Amino acid sequence: MVPAPLAPFRTVPDLIREHARAAPQRVALRCGEQALSFAQLDERMDRVAAALQRSGVRQRQAVAICGQASIDYVTVFLGALRAGVAVAPLAPGATADSLAAMVRDAQAALLFADADTAAQLAGRPGLPPLVGLGDKGQRPLHDWLAPPGARPAAVDIAPEDPFNLIYSSGTTGTPKGIVQPHGMRWAHVQRSLPYGYGPASVTLAATPLYSNTTLVAVIPALAHGGCVLLMPKFDALGWLQLAQQHRATHAMLVPVQYQRLMAHPRFGEFDLSAFVMKFCTSAPFAAALKADVLARWPGGLVEYYGMTEGGGTCILEAHAHPDKLHTVGRPGPGSELLLIDEQGRALPAGSDQPGEVVGRSPGMMSGYHGLPELTRAAEWFDAAGRRYIRTGDIGRFDADGFLTLIDRRKDMIISGGFNIYPSDLEAVIAAHPAVAEAAVVGLPSERWGETPVARVVLRPGAAADAAELLAWANARLGKVQRLADLQLCAELPRSGIGKVLKRELRAQMLAAGPLPA
Repeated sequence: MVPAPLAPFRTVPDLIREHARAAPQRVALRCGEQALSFAQLDERMDRVAAALQRSGVRQRQAVAICGQASIDYVTVFLGALRAGVAVAPLAPGATADSLAAMVRDAQAALLFADADTAAQLAGRPGLPPLVGLGDKGQRPLHDWLAPPGARPAAVDIAPEDPFNLIYSSGTTGTPKGIVQPHGMRWAHVQRSLPYGYGPASVTLAATPLYSNTTLVAVIPALAHGGCVLLMPKFDALGWLQLAQQHRATHAMLVPVQYQRLMAHPRFGEFDLSAFVMKFCTSAPFAAALKADVLARWPGGLVEYYGMTEGGGTCILEAHAHPDKLHTVGRPGPGSELLLIDEQGRALPAGSDQPGEVVGRSPGMMSGYHGLPELTRAAEWFDAAGRRYIRTGDIGRFDADGFLTLIDRRKDMIISGGFNIYPSDLEAVIAAHPAVAEAAVVGLPSERWGETPVARVVLRPGAAADAAELLAWANARLGKVQRLADLQLCAELPRSGIGKVLKRELRAQMLAAGPLPA
């Protein structure tokens, strides 16, 4: 049983139609020099939905989209929803083999792709018909669309109907299609009510549209009648210029973007006084960086902790709880989070023992597409049979109900029988004034089973010796935590949304040869 939604269910396409009727000229989308009003967006969504129905795409089937953020991308996405069709947004940076595999896995009836993706996939068997995003390619979008004024046949959309399939490998490997229902997106719209979205809001979106991180900001912004300003490729200076020019009020950024913005030498020159709320999710957000944002950037700061799969969400309103910046906040409205031990038993409330975080809420995936065994592995049921989603994160609640994350369960290093949490070591290394960021993974060790090793990125202009940093860190770490090796690097491997890819980092280290004796 899924917890009840927070309010009577509404669909996002219906909300956009209401805004189009109430304020037809209000701008809904901007990207570069292009802009689309709510009336134009509503009409374009109708043309997409009608064209899908004309093409024989049925309700609850899927279409795939792959390309950089654009107005065409958003209108195809929303138009598909109006036809009751699910959307599988795919990462343009994926390999051709991976893209083809995801399109086939989604059983997509059509693929909407930019020119680069179309070229990558040319000639591959078993793929659906392709429609080009924009006005280029073999069958450009504007030739495929139903004619102006076309109206699709009405469809009834239920909360459990699929909204999208987010293909997330997280940081662990083979992509899995996470089926998110309309009810989950409606819960996100409801969750955003306290944060100032509305007709006057301008949300600057500079993370990829294939990511749930972006959608949890873009969908509520449009649903509440605000403008979404798309930035297809992030750079710190360009972002600051756009934010000032358009008087941005809201933004969703990942921690590495906050880090680059706050470190930009011209940050203080820009007028960011229109900001109402800034959001962050997807990766660990250092307490010191949160404090810097609060000190130098107007408006509130909210951190969301959760998974693309859904389940419980923790919310940290950092501006309201500056003494809790080391945490990810408390369970949000409608969310229930528990800790379970290694045997899968719920830890008692008030326990100071760490455990794996599991959660349930109105915002939960239906499951992994076509992968019932993996779906079951991601679920945990309490004694009453209520369904929770396992996060794989190890955490601890404090006396005020705020959750502190210790580490990913899969990233935990077991060395000589002791559990070592990489985040503890990374925090020590990052305290060095020359260090911008650090990542620690475990490598095989004949003596200890596993042993921790680090890769470190220095701050711009900083000079430090790897051997000296290693000695400095080990002098501050416990005996069983000490690093076997530390190397400097120009950057850490990251996913398109900014998460450090520890599996890739570990593979690089293993390929580099044996550890120093």
